[in-house]
Amino acid sequence: MSKKSKNGLFALGFYIAASCFIIVSFVSPYWLVTDGKLKNPKFIKIGLWEVCFNGFEEVHHWYDTVFTGCWWIFEEEYYIIHDILLPGFFIATQFFFTVTMCCVLLSMFLSYLFMIKDRDDENYVTLLVTMGTVLVIGAFSGIISVVTFGARGDGRDWMPNWEHNDLGWAYALGVVGVVLLFPAGILFLVEARVHKYKRLHELQSRDPSSYTMSERKVGYSGGHTDI
Repeated sequence: MSKKSKNGLFALGFYIAASCFIIVSFVSPYWLVTDGKLKNPKFIKIGLWEVCFNGFEEVHHWYDTVFTGCWWIFEEEYYIIHDILLPGFFIATQFFFTVTMCCVLLSMFLSYLFMIKDRDDENYVTLLVTMGTVLVIGAFSGIISVVTFGARGDGRDWMPNWEHNDLGWAYALGVVGVVLLFPAGILFLVEARVHKYKRLHELQSRDPSSYTMSERKVGYSGGHTDI
């Protein structure tokens, strides 16, 4: 790994922490959980892709199906309650947090390139700008996701026994991870700007005579004498 500036190392550190929090949050079914005060709660917990019920039955449908246990949220058995299980705000939460997750995964490859590339590489600035932009996009998408879920997730018009439902630790990790993406992306963009101006300064500070001498050498070597 080539030597990096402190700014670049801080950016990489923020990114690593953010990616850990976001990945755990993405796969964990603890975005909304029961508070444990009810003896037999019908709703146990839900994440972006998994939901757990305990004898849940939707009385507004013409089905006598009782849902118990933890299942994939798009399980075929759940199709009869998709209008309840997958309201618009929750689909938006899934979509925008998935965009954030994709940005994090793409940045894993970019961070590998960042670690192995030398700062004198001609594509180094482009790499920094690309990674910073991807992380900032992921951060904005994640903010939309967690704000949407935070505003509607524990509302009275979604899961049963809403007054006993709380936002879970996986949601909290998602919030922290998304917030950490902002300094990570911004620091990469700042690093790109600093490195760009440093290169320009180096080009402007070079001795003009060195260009003249090199041009003369090229002229002498490429010329010929007429007889």
